[in-house]
Amino acid sequence: MRDRLVLLPGWGLGTAPLVPLMVALSGLDEHLRVQIEALPNLASVDPQDWLDELDARLPQDVWLGGWSFGGMLAAELAARRGEHCCGLLTLASNACFVARDGWPSAMPGATFTAFRAGCADDAPATLKRFALLCAQGAEDSRGIARRLAAATPAAQATSLVAGLDVLAALDTRAALQRFDGPQLHLFAGADALVPGEAAGALLEVLPDTEIGLLEQTSHAFVIERAHEVAAAIHAFLTEAGDD
Repeated sequence: MRDRLVLLPGWGLGTAPLVPLMVALSGLDEHLRVQIEALPNLASVDPQDWLDELDARLPQDVWLGGWSFGGMLAAELAARRGEHCCGLLTLASNACFVARDGWPSAMPGATFTAFRAGCADDAPATLKRFALLCAQGAEDSRGIARRLAAATPAAQATSLVAGLDVLAALDTRAALQRFDGPQLHLFAGADALVPGEAAGALLEVLPDTEIGLLEQTSHAFVIERAHEVAAAIHAFLTEAGDD
């Protein structure tokens, strides 16, 4: 099903942030079927449990993509499926969300620990703060933050914290290197959550892979620059489909 793209959203904010991108992609290619799938709602902190649910729920032989946390899960699922995944695209997704030895271009561990503690203590307040962080660096940061916050679904703190633990545990470098299909990775130059330097770091890991950096845009570039992101994705899918 090379005409079908499944997109996974980021942590905590639900599927709404990806709707503008889906609409923009549909406008570029009427034959492309784009579906947005919610992340698992699990209390488990084992990434394999999250991948097992996605693998069972999502159709085989489609393009997989995702924003931020969703892109990291899509990368792992693409590697698991191998030839049964048409290709992979990630949007503002770091190979490791939290900095570690060998991957400093990520969120400092102390910052993440404090954020996780805040989520466990007051999830609604943390989600509002997270919306602000996603929009930081955008031309209309307040407007985008309000859009993100207004569409955020209700969720239990247990599942949100578990998602953060999975996010912190993931290191997708091996999966990205193992997956032989076409890949596109787009980063945001003014991202407050995934440093723009991660694009260069990923290029060292995947020297023959298409990696792009959209300057002067925020982590929420799936909303802020939806048409530009859609155009890049459409060009990637077209080129890969011609190979």
